[in-house]
Amino acid sequence: MIASYAPTALPERAMIRALCGLLLLFAMQWPASADDAQPLTTILLFAQPELVDPNFKGSIVLVMNNIAPAPAGIIINRPTPIAVSHLFPDLGALAKLDDKLYFGGPVEFAAVSFLVRADVAPEHATEVVHGVYLSTDRELLRKLLGRDKPMEGLRIFIGYSGWAPGQLEAELEHGAWTLAPADAGAIFDARPERPWPGQETPDDGHRS
Repeated sequence: MIASYAPTALPERAMIRALCGLLLLFAMQWPASADDAQPLTTILLFAQPELVDPNFKGSIVLVMNNIAPAPAGIIINRPTPIAVSHLFPDLGALAKLDDKLYFGGPVEFAAVSFLVRADVAPEHATEVVHGVYLSTDRELLRKLLGRDKPMEGLRIFIGYSGWAPGQLEAELEHGAWTLAPADAGAIFDARPERPWPGQETPDDGHRS
């Protein structure tokens, strides 16, 4: 069930508590594979200065139209301070990685999803753009993280972004977002310039 986002930034301590307790791994009810899905439209939203919500300030959001009753997606440019190794502490090789989890949005921020680039569709994943798949499957993620290069073509998110019916349309009409096509390069090559809410740098607010 999609809920509208909260108007305040999520505190770091609350997020870490949720993760260190018992992660609601893959709790989102998104299609398990393309076979379950309706025709998919995927776009990128770029937050504009008119959007003052700290959860979305400066964000780039990958939005998909067929994963929930209303538009939903994932912020793709906001790394958290939380290491990927928090997900599977028993995978010792992950402790050597500097890679972080990303803040996908303020809805169910203890839930985990991931995007992976692949030439062949993985099981239990939905293709969102050509060669990029979305999944919330724990065993698939564990398998990917067990590779020699665990984070190659992989980005992991906690939380997601959702809007009530009609909410996103209204925000677009007010100029809060601009739209752009989505592709694998835009998703994985974008620089994560903005930290997640609560970790803004002193010059935050000045966009390059």
